[in-house]
Amino acid sequence: MTMPGARPLWQGRALALVGIVLVAFSLRSAVASLSPVIDHVAEDFPVSPVIIGLIGAAPPVCFAIFGLLTPLFERRFGLERMAIAAITLMALGLLLRGLAIDSTTLLAATAVVFAGVGSGNVLLPPLVKKYFPDRLGIMMTIYSTTMAVSTFLPPLVAVPVADSLGWRVSLGMWGIVAGIALVPWVALLLGNRARADAPMKTELLVPDPTDGVNDVQDAVAVATGPISTTPANRRHFARLWRLPLAWALALVFGASSTMAYVSFAWMPTMLVDIGGVSPATAGFLLSLFALIGLPCSLLVPILVVRFQATRPLFFVAVAGGLVGLAGLLLVPTVALPLWVSIFGLTAIMFPLSLVLLSIRARTPESAVALSGFVQSIGYAIAAVFPLLIGLLHETTYGWQIPLLVIAGVLVVVIPAGVVAGRRRTVEDEWERRHRRW
Repeated sequence: MTMPGARPLWQGRALALVGIVLVAFSLRSAVASLSPVIDHVAEDFPVSPVIIGLIGAAPPVCFAIFGLLTPLFERRFGLERMAIAAITLMALGLLLRGLAIDSTTLLAATAVVFAGVGSGNVLLPPLVKKYFPDRLGIMMTIYSTTMAVSTFLPPLVAVPVADSLGWRVSLGMWGIVAGIALVPWVALLLGNRARADAPMKTELLVPDPTDGVNDVQDAVAVATGPISTTPANRRHFARLWRLPLAWALALVFGASSTMAYVSFAWMPTMLVDIGGVSPATAGFLLSLFALIGLPCSLLVPILVVRFQATRPLFFVAVAGGLVGLAGLLLVPTVALPLWVSIFGLTAIMFPLSLVLLSIRARTPESAVALSGFVQSIGYAIAAVFPLLIGLLHETTYGWQIPLLVIAGVLVVVIPAGVVAGRRRTVEDEWERRHRRW
C-alpha cells in the first residue's frame, strides 16, 4: 500500500531515486567482489588466511563502529552531506583496493571501503523516509532488491574480468560504479542550497512525513526494520540487556550475519580446495549462494507478517544450512551446486531478523532501541568467525574443522530461534517480569 495522494516516484525527486538505487548497489557489491579473485591477487603477493579472515571480519566491525558514529555526524552535517562522505569513502576504498601492493594495503583499503558501507547502511533508511514518505513500501522493496542483485552479480563477473583484464581492474571497476553514485547526491545538495530561501519548493520536494504514515504498513515496509529516526530511549536500551527475547533476536541476527560473512570471505577458496572446481566456477557458486537471498527477502516478510511463520522459517534455514554443510563435508565433489544452494537457505534468517525487529516492539522508539541492541551484538558475533575460520583452516590444513564449527553455530542458535518465535514484544516480556515498560 501507499499513502493517499501518493506521487509518482520520479516526480520532483528523480535524483534521489537514482541516488538511492546506486548507493544500495554499491553497499553489497563492495562485500561480494573480493573473495572470488583472491587467488588472482595471491599470484602477485602472498595473502595469508589470517589476512583473508581479517578482511572477512571488516564488514561487521565497521558496520558496528560506523553505525554508532554516523548518527552523531549526521546531526551536525545533514543527510546529504553524510551520504556524499560515505559514497566517497566507498569509491576511494574500492579504487585503492585495485592498487594494493601487498596484503597490508589490501586490508587498509578494505577498511576504508567498509567505513563508507557502514555509514551508508545507516543513512539509506532515513534518506528513503525523507524523500519518499508517501512511497515507503515500494522504495524499501526497490533498495532491498537492488542490494540482493548487487550481492550475486559481482561474484558472477569478477573472475571473468580478472582473467581477461587482471584482478586490479576487477576490483577497481566497482569504485567507478560507486563514484557515479556521487553525481545525484552532489546535484541534490547543490539544488537544496539554491532552494534554501524557497520553503514552498522544499515542501514540494519533501512531503510532510506525518501525513498518513499509519497507512504504510505493508509487509515489505515492515521487513526493512524500524525506519523511525526518533532517538532510542536510553532506559529502554538498558532494559534490553535483561530480556531473553532481545538476546534471542541478537543471536539469530548474529548467526545470519556469520553465515553470510564467512561465506563471502571463504566460500570461493573452500570450494576450489574441496570441490576441485576452478576459481571462475567457485565465483559462480558464490553468486548462486547469494542469489538464494533474493526470493527470501521478498517472501519471508509476507510469510511472517501474514501467517506468523517465524519458527517454521527459522527451522528451514537451520536445516538447510546443516544439510548443505553435511554435503560439503561428506560428498563435496558430488552435486556441489546443490549443496551450495541448500546452504544458501540460511539467508532466510536475515529478512526474518529484520521483520522481528519491527514486530517484537510496540513503538518506534522501542524498535530503534531493539534494532541498535540486536545489530551491535549480532555484528560483534559475526566479526569473530571469518578470522576464526581462517585460523582453523591454517592450523588444521583442511576444511573439516571449520565446516563443523559453522555447523555448530547453527545448532547452538536453535534455542534462540525458539524464543524469538514467541508472539510477544519486548515490552510484554518486561512487564511479565517487572513492571510497566
